[in-house]
Amino acid sequence: MSEKRTIAVAMSGGVDSSTVAAMLARLGDGNRVVGLTLQLWDQTRLAGKHGIPEAPKAGRCCSLDDVYDARRVAEHLGIPYYVVNQEERFEKDVVRPFVSEYLAGRTPIPCSLCNNHLKFDQLLKTARSIGADAIATGHYAVNEFDEKRGRWILKRPADLAKDQTYFLFGLTQEQLAHTLFPLGSLTKPEVREVARQKGLALAEKPDSQEICFIPGGDYKQFLTAYLEEQGEEIPDTAGELVASNGEVIGKHAGISNFTVGQRKGLNVGSPSPLYVLNIDPASHRVTVGADAELATQTLRANRLNWISIPELTEPMRVKAKIRHRHEPAWATLEPAGADEVMARFDEPQRAVTPGQSAVFYDGDEVVGGGWIV
Repeated sequence: MSEKRTIAVAMSGGVDSSTVAAMLARLGDGNRVVGLTLQLWDQTRLAGKHGIPEAPKAGRCCSLDDVYDARRVAEHLGIPYYVVNQEERFEKDVVRPFVSEYLAGRTPIPCSLCNNHLKFDQLLKTARSIGADAIATGHYAVNEFDEKRGRWILKRPADLAKDQTYFLFGLTQEQLAHTLFPLGSLTKPEVREVARQKGLALAEKPDSQEICFIPGGDYKQFLTAYLEEQGEEIPDTAGELVASNGEVIGKHAGISNFTVGQRKGLNVGSPSPLYVLNIDPASHRVTVGADAELATQTLRANRLNWISIPELTEPMRVKAKIRHRHEPAWATLEPAGADEVMARFDEPQRAVTPGQSAVFYDGDEVVGGGWIV
């Protein structure tokens, strides 16, 4: 880095963001490093209601111990550190949409919403308010400016097993221009080794696994408890379980209990396994069928964000990723109206799920992405 600047590191209390802070703070190049933690959710808020377990102090993003660990790392590195309360914004832009999507029969992906609205949008604004020129995060991704195209490009990292570009498709050119991803060229074992070399006590700390605001991972318990707290009831969306041939084979208690591809909890007898094929929020019908019937060759996505291109004006060959653990598959991407695209896969893909993200790649570059409808 040739020019001196102030960099705000988004510190979650995990080994990745802590290592980023250590790497930048110890460069000795005159840059000023500040640690920022966003306080997003009170982990004790719904604990004990409707079977929700007591929230653990550690082992999840944004826990109390994570804030403590982030502060301890900042003290070890000798950098200023601040905790910024963004609980109200998080609830409005992440939690409420999460609840609304499930109630509408879709399967939301809160991590992408959090990145779009909090970790890059609000964090960058907060960083600027304290005089920072850029933010740095512990995400495994690469961003670089392409002079020929005049655009910032988001690329997959060296450690593809830790690739987080799927959750970052919503980043704007402005956000990419002011964000550093120092771990993009490292593997997770290398990051832990850097943490050891920097003397970080949490070098062996396990990664967080669960959605930060759902202790125990049971979203149905969370929906019930959250809506009760808000003085609301889960809407009555009880309806029919229908076979793919149209035959009514059972009843269900509400569409929020289902997601495309689900097998367990159907409560209907069958000589062969049944899976959720489709959820119709208008009729409250849930269609079930054989695993082979989950395969589809097209998807539509809207609320698009383009990164490597300014917009899609003609068909484009891409690899499309339809969930975090999905291996990107070859498809032809076509414009399909205002702010909407159609992806036609070369080979049928299993369980294309409304509410999830579809992210499109050209080699290692993220072309852009949107939300499956």
